[in-house]
Amino acid sequence: MFDKIKKAILGDPKSVAKKTQQSKNQKKKTQKEIATEKNEPWVGVLGMEVDIETLEQGAFELDWNDQFVAKLIRAGYQGKTDADIVDRWLQSVCRNVVLESYEKEQALQRSERIDENRTIYK
Repeated sequence: MFDKIKKAILGDPKSVAKKTQQSKNQKKKTQKEIATEKNEPWVGVLGMEVDIETLEQGAFELDWNDQFVAKLIRAGYQGKTDADIVDRWLQSVCRNVVLESYEKEQALQRSERIDENRTIYK
């Protein structure tokens, strides 16, 4: 009788063992694999290296799918290889970050605080 209750609650031990083995054999899909299956562009940062001596020197390790490269090409990025195209995109992103920071800095330098609630931008 206890065996029947056990089977009803836990299931058949043979089928439970089989399902457990199947789930172990199935590897978890990465974000890249999921995006690629959905035919969506994907890019991710796998790693970053920084030169401890200079700290201004460094590199990013990126991974991407074909859909991401196709989107960059449609946006006008060019290169001999996929890596060249992605590199030009990353340079563009970095350039925009620097320009945005520079513009903020320039705006702050040309401002004068009148009081705690008001600032004049020249």
